[in-house]
Amino acid sequence: MGKNPEELLKTAEQEEYHHLVNRMKPKPPLAQNCMWAFVVGGLICVVGQIIMEYFISLGYSRQDAVSLESTSMIFLGALFTGLGIYDNLGAKAGAGSVVPITGFANAIVAPAMEFKREGYIFGVGAKMFSIAGPTLLFGFTASVLIGLAKLIMLYL
Repeated sequence: MGKNPEELLKTAEQEEYHHLVNRMKPKPPLAQNCMWAFVVGGLICVVGQIIMEYFISLGYSRQDAVSLESTSMIFLGALFTGLGIYDNLGAKAGAGSVVPITGFANAIVAPAMEFKREGYIFGVGAKMFSIAGPTLLFGFTASVLIGLAKLIMLYL
């Protein structure tokens, strides 16, 4: 069954509109965005490396220093999100600020900050894990399943 002329005209107008929008829409500066992501992501990693080397210089083993560095970077990401700095950085750097471990802290803290006016208990505390909660649950579940699989493989 064919379309009536009104439907064909409406479809043609929609296609023409989408073509016009795509032609007029400004193209993102891809090279500039990639450069910002690379530089910011690299700087975040350099800061992490400096923190890790600092802990090693204090006499911690490499494994302990890595754990302390990860914890420090998560803390810094949460702190800078709470201060409003990390969101501005993310707007400019894109994936360069999301991929490092500090992006994880930002993903947990940012939703909670939207509810700060409702108080620290019912606002921030209640909403802290609203977005990151499913991610954490998946991570915990996956790690348990992988651990069980490794245990089974060791005893087979």
